[in-house]
Amino acid sequence: MFNKVLYQLSDFDLSFTIIKAKSFVMRVPCSVPVQTAFGTMYDRPAVFLELEDVQGNKGLGEVWCNFPACGAEHRARLLETAFFPFIIDKEFSTPMNLFEKLTNQFSRLAIQSGELGPIAQCISGIDLALWDLVSRRIDIPLYRLLGGEKVTIPVYASGINPRNADQTVERCRSEGHSAFKLKIGFDQNSDLKNIEQISSNLNSNEAFMVDANQAWTLIEALEVLPQLAAFPLDWLEEPIMANSTLKDWETLASASQIPLAAGENMININDFNDGISGNSYQVIQPDLCKWGGISGVFPIAKKILSAKKRYCPHYLGGGIGLAASAHLLAAVGGDGMLEIDSNNNPLRSNLFSPTINEGKIQMSSLPGLGIADGFEILKASYANNKTI
Repeated sequence: MFNKVLYQLSDFDLSFTIIKAKSFVMRVPCSVPVQTAFGTMYDRPAVFLELEDVQGNKGLGEVWCNFPACGAEHRARLLETAFFPFIIDKEFSTPMNLFEKLTNQFSRLAIQSGELGPIAQCISGIDLALWDLVSRRIDIPLYRLLGGEKVTIPVYASGINPRNADQTVERCRSEGHSAFKLKIGFDQNSDLKNIEQISSNLNSNEAFMVDANQAWTLIEALEVLPQLAAFPLDWLEEPIMANSTLKDWETLASASQIPLAAGENMININDFNDGISGNSYQVIQPDLCKWGGISGVFPIAKKILSAKKRYCPHYLGGGIGLAASAHLLAAVGGDGMLEIDSNNNPLRSNLFSPTINEGKIQMSSLPGLGIADGFEILKASYANNKTI
């Protein structure tokens, strides 16, 4: 069966009955705080989860939890008290089937609690773990199970802080990167100085992007656009609030010579469909640990490519979510790049740290996400961390 070049999901039994579920909260201090326009991370948190089916197969997932500072513990408690009781000892036909049931089951709770984001994030983490579980059970890499055949995918160095930005770019270049994304949205003079310094040292084969993290009003963004247009930027990410009206985004897009990017803060199908069908964004960046997991983002990513736009998965967390993002990008194809955080984070690098060669990484041939043994090692290393 596995000699075929491409696989169809219908070729396999994807059903499961989960009998055990655990969540793990882990934190490591930041040697250099991670800065954004809306806040600073002084440690790197992660919420990992492990699901086990009736046959003893296991799968790993991750829940987005970067903000607020107490977010990791909150998400883990949501998993333990609300979600795990719903999925234990019940049979489901596919991960997509459970994703739909969880979305429907918890939609009222999301409205009642005002916590649409945390609830969507927990559903995403469960979905990742299920896809890891079924692909490990079948003994095939996840991207191959999803019909992918790309062995290598392009990547870029992200999370480049404004302080010593040029030195960070040089370090990332020495690590094999050929594309870089700078955090802006701080002081305009220092932003432009960093952009100019990095741009002037780019090689001909390198790409450069900037991320404002929703820092500006529409008027402020329109004022800074002419200055940014002087530089070779591949995209400008979230220059205004992510939930700004489509009219505001369209106004900005019509005034910008630089492609606009957004998507990490879209948490429902309607938002993505509007973004895909409209003219505001040329680069769309779902974060599969924030919304959708594999089941939700896989069809969205296909729609992005069908609309002749660029699918570039957003990611800034631990190694399980990053590995899942890589597998989904490899499965979908296109010319998108995988976001790899340039900041030190053992919760990422101890689980997923592929060699970067000329701006690309090679997908693992191991089954599932390919990091099962690494998680056991990580759990042992952080045995004193709080586990919920």
